[in-house]
Amino acid sequence: MRRDANNLIYHELIGLQVVIIDHTDKTLIGRRGRVVDETMNMLVIDDDGREIMVPKLGSKIIFKLPDKDVEVCGDMLVGRPEDRIKKYRGVR
Repeated sequence: MRRDANNLIYHELIGLQVVIIDHTDKTLIGRRGRVVDETMNMLVIDDDGREIMVPKLGSKIIFKLPDKDVEVCGDMLVGRPEDRIKKYRGVR
C-alpha cells in the first residue's frame, strides 16, 4: 500500500524527510533531516550528520512524501512503531 496523507501514521517512517514546524521544546523548531530510527516516544533525525532525538509528544512534523508534504501531530505517533503498523493491518 502506498504512503499518502490518509495512512502515513500507519506506515514505516524511517527514511522519510521531515521538518519540525512546532514543538514544546522551541530549540527543535525548524530542524530538518531524515528519520533514521523510531522508538515509542522519539524520532531520531539525521540533521547533516548529527542525530537529533525529537520527542513525538508535543510536536508538529511535516513528512515529505514524493507527491506532497503531510503535516502530522506527533501525539498521533506516540506508541511502538510495530503496534501502530499492526493496528492498520488488523493483525494482533
